[in-house]
Amino acid sequence: MKQIIIALAVMASLVIVPATQAAEAQSMSDVESKIPQYVKFLAEGWVGGSISDDEFIVALQDLIAADVIPLESRITGTDSLTIGFIPVKPVDFSGFEPAAEAFAEFLESQLGVDVETNTPSSYEPIIESLRFGHIDAAIMDTGPACIAISQSGAEVLMAEVDSGRIYYQATVWVSADNDDEIESLDYVLDKKVSFTSQTGSSGFVRPFGSLVTDGHVTINGDDVVALEQAIDDAFESHAFPGSYSGAAELLAAGVVDVAFGNDRLPSYLPEEERGLIKPALTLGPVPSHVLVVSADMSENNRKALTDAVLKLNGGPNASILYDLYNADAMLPTTTDHHMAGFCDNINDLIGFEDRLLDKFRN
Repeated sequence: MKQIIIALAVMASLVIVPATQAAEAQSMSDVESKIPQYVKFLAEGWVGGSISDDEFIVALQDLIAADVIPLESRITGTDSLTIGFIPVKPVDFSGFEPAAEAFAEFLESQLGVDVETNTPSSYEPIIESLRFGHIDAAIMDTGPACIAISQSGAEVLMAEVDSGRIYYQATVWVSADNDDEIESLDYVLDKKVSFTSQTGSSGFVRPFGSLVTDGHVTINGDDVVALEQAIDDAFESHAFPGSYSGAAELLAAGVVDVAFGNDRLPSYLPEEERGLIKPALTLGPVPSHVLVVSADMSENNRKALTDAVLKLNGGPNASILYDLYNADAMLPTTTDHHMAGFCDNINDLIGFEDRLLDKFRN
């Protein structure tokens, strides 16, 4: 998280004076006088470690929302942008499309070009459009984003902030009375296990993908049938209840020995049952949703798009991101930093690509 905040702070420092002749003539003392004293104290405290990342993010968001840090980049070399959107949860398209249009209209006001939206009913058109240059950017779930990165060369530009974080931890959970010394993921082999869903990021991709990547499980074939056989062979039994709460309930009831999910799995149980399960292993971060851009988007246009979206973090326009995907904010990042190993898990799960895309087909 701190690396991303540093990137945002550095970016902001580079554009703190608007690119106009009047601004260029303005003295640095005038600019500094616009920065609230509390933000200076926060910055000093953050560098010294006494101020949290969340507090520092809020300070930067306040400056951007108030135009103390003005972001004035413009799109060049084209008179339009097309952005793809995919509802990541079942939604009424009549309610989603106005949110996408509001996002596009805001970008138009900031970038000086027409912004068109593309909202098909599955991910394949988005991935193919990125591949062949028919769209310029897309907000995507991380699984399909990995496929887009692999097939089209798309790159991650920004990441969604959810509850103050840009990722959550994939975690192995066991019964609270389990006294086994659990030191590695191969402990789960031959056990009764519960995933979340057949495409869950923390509840399937990260745990089973890690078993394959680390050599504990082999997929003998090249299609989804081989993947399903590998799952059958790896465990005494397995369940896909379809949700975090379902996996947590199976573990709390003693139906399974192990449940896979995120680091908040007990929160999906009734309060009186939360003490029945405990974390055994942390498998690594699962990235939040991303804004990806086509491989051929120029550096100037990437920066302009980033600057515009940053203005949605807090202030009067904050509802636009929330209405899209219940996002708190979006912050700059990179493919390597944000996806860190997650796409490797998907690439190693032979047959999983078809299963993942099936999830988003009609």
